[in-house]
Amino acid sequence: MDKVRIGLIGVGNMGKGHTEYLVGNQVKGAELTAIVDTDASRLDWVRTNYGDKNIQLFDDLDAFFASKAFDAVIVATPHYDHPESAKQAFSHGYHVLVEKPAGVYTKQVREMNEAAAKSGKAFGIMYNQRTNPLYQKLRDLITSGELGEVRRTNWIITNWYRSQSYYDSGGWRATWAGEGGGVLINQDPHQLDLWQWTIDMMPKRVRAFCGFGKYRNIEVEDDVTAYVEYENGATGLFVTTTGEAPGTNRFEVSGDRGKIVIEDNKLTFWRLRVPEPEFNREYKGGFGSPECWKCDVPIVGAPGPGHKGITQNFVNHILNGTPLLAPGEEGIKGLTLSNAMHLSSWIDNWVDLPINEDLYYEKLQERIQSSTVKKEVKAVEMDVKGTH
Repeated sequence: MDKVRIGLIGVGNMGKGHTEYLVGNQVKGAELTAIVDTDASRLDWVRTNYGDKNIQLFDDLDAFFASKAFDAVIVATPHYDHPESAKQAFSHGYHVLVEKPAGVYTKQVREMNEAAAKSGKAFGIMYNQRTNPLYQKLRDLITSGELGEVRRTNWIITNWYRSQSYYDSGGWRATWAGEGGGVLINQDPHQLDLWQWTIDMMPKRVRAFCGFGKYRNIEVEDDVTAYVEYENGATGLFVTTTGEAPGTNRFEVSGDRGKIVIEDNKLTFWRLRVPEPEFNREYKGGFGSPECWKCDVPIVGAPGPGHKGITQNFVNHILNGTPLLAPGEEGIKGLTLSNAMHLSSWIDNWVDLPINEDLYYEKLQERIQSSTVKKEVKAVEMDVKGTH
């Protein structure tokens, strides 16, 4: 194989973006050969803009899979549909690149991961922020031991401002049945992934406080403060909202060799000349602290190639065996964090990880039943209107 033929499931907001860079030959070794969507107007958009590109169009998912017009699929449907579409693709022998989030609840994502493993096909997730050199450098400084043992993480990500008119633009927006959550499931999947990926560590338990419709007339969370604890004794804080202006995006990680901060697209390393435990053990002068150097770490290429970078890596993996930057199986990690935050707030208590998936599903179903959008999770049809 010298080229990967790609079929696109869903051509909403995200699907259109994938269409544009694939048709524009911005991913070497990839060719967009088929698109499926149940919305006729979306297919008309493809015909109008790319009618000369020999892309096969389908309005039926079964016919799409049966066509064998592609080797791999990109799943760009609404959240609830991601795992089911991926599982169908695996069952038909296709490689899968799924949009984030991996799903809405970990139980369905675990089933998707099992189907991927059984299929033996390539499986990636569109965690495009992993291509950002800022976060790659942070991960390198931590996993290489340069920062020492992690002691504290603190991410304030409040620059997701959304007005009421945004939520009013679609009846499915910000509903338990339509999207499965609010700021955690819609805006924050990248940060929740990077939070654990950069430090290479998941918490052991979570205590969260969610405001549901705190700033907007919606039923899901629009304000979250979560505290986590790690096995090594480190702690973490995650603060997010869509109702604050101006917002902040500041990620700080402290270790026993200093502190690293990412803010305003810059990475700053306050590096201790002597590790804090060593200084504390040897210093006898009473008041005092370790010598510290402020280092502005040069970052080349930020913010990175984004979506097409992940797609290029996925294609390279299929063609050449290049390691995946964002393996699909890892999508469950960030989702576990958001599920844990929801569940902690619902039961007003700590939640241990791994979470009780059955309890989470039960509590989610209760909210779906009273949702303003009357749908059963398993009956949600593909409706690619875009979710971001």
